[in-house]
Amino acid sequence: SGQEVQTENVTVAEGGVAEITCRLHQYDGSIVVIQNPARQTLFFNGTRALKDERFQLEEFSPRRVRIRLSDARLEDEGGYFCQLYTEDTHHQIATLTVLVAPENPVVEVREQAVEGGEVELSCLVPRSRPAAVLRWYRDRKELKGVSSGQENGKVWSVASTVRFRVDRKDDGGIVICEAQNQALPSGHSKQTQYVLDVQYSPTARIHASQAVVREGDTLVLTCAVTGNPRPNQIRWNRGNESLPERAEALGETLTLPGLASADNGTYTCEASNKHGHARALYVLVVYDPGAVVEAQTSVPYAIVGGILALLVFLIICVLVGMVWCSVRQKGSYLTHEASGLDEQGEAREAFLNGSDGHKRKEEFFI
Repeated sequence: SGQEVQTENVTVAEGGVAEITCRLHQYDGSIVVIQNPARQTLFFNGTRALKDERFQLEEFSPRRVRIRLSDARLEDEGGYFCQLYTEDTHHQIATLTVLVAPENPVVEVREQAVEGGEVELSCLVPRSRPAAVLRWYRDRKELKGVSSGQENGKVWSVASTVRFRVDRKDDGGIVICEAQNQALPSGHSKQTQYVLDVQYSPTARIHASQAVVREGDTLVLTCAVTGNPRPNQIRWNRGNESLPERAEALGETLTLPGLASADNGTYTCEASNKHGHARALYVLVVYDPGAVVEAQTSVPYAIVGGILALLVFLIICVLVGMVWCSVRQKGSYLTHEASGLDEQGEAREAFLNGSDGHKRKEEFFI
């Protein structure tokens, strides 16, 4: 607080604007000089001394001298002298620090990625200060990379590599390299997205223009092919036979006009690339419209016949049950205890006066 001149250190990002301030205490109108790190005089008592339009005098008062630096550069970094010439010379140094924000990282692949193998990506930020921190992300998950840095004068060159296995489903996926340092605003970063190019063997599948094919129809077969690199040639054939003369094969489509039973057979489409070969089959069966109508009309009669047969069976079962119930034996039944009933007359007396061989009286319900 007892100093005649006070300054504050300033940090600015490259290309930004910095303000350098000298605070004066008990200023008596003496000479004030502001010099750059090379000890060149910028302003002498409010008058420009160095012809550098990037420096502007914003304020010159008995309490404060403030200059403004536009488009700050690395060579502007250093100590700025604020000197007050009174009976005793007083000076203070304001240190200007220039940071360098990273540009968008450069992402490259070391060699072509193939399904089932590994891919190695490199990320480079050639210029930053302080050294940028690099991170990798894939599907919103951070990948572990290996980073290295090299100092070139006042700036750093930083690189990072990452390796991981890939499959065909990873083709077209996005990997992000992110760079951060203190020169960027809080929460901001520089990112570069890399789209994975994974090569894989082809697949093939045939789609027909209609499910039921009748004589005289026109059938279009489409061979849906995938692969990276995409197969540029598709071959059509029919088993061990040649294609019908009317057939028109054009790339992924095969057109068969005016179908006849002679066109029946197994049709195939074939595609290949440098990673493999694919083949798809389609069995063509041309139906006679008359046979189709006959088959369709026979279905209701078969259903009606089945229902009638079931009803007849149920009626027969009912009749058999009725006959059995009507002819089953009915009447009175005698137990062993009632033997001699006819001789003694009444059933009551027969039970009461049973033969001497009976030890006890028993009753039976029939």
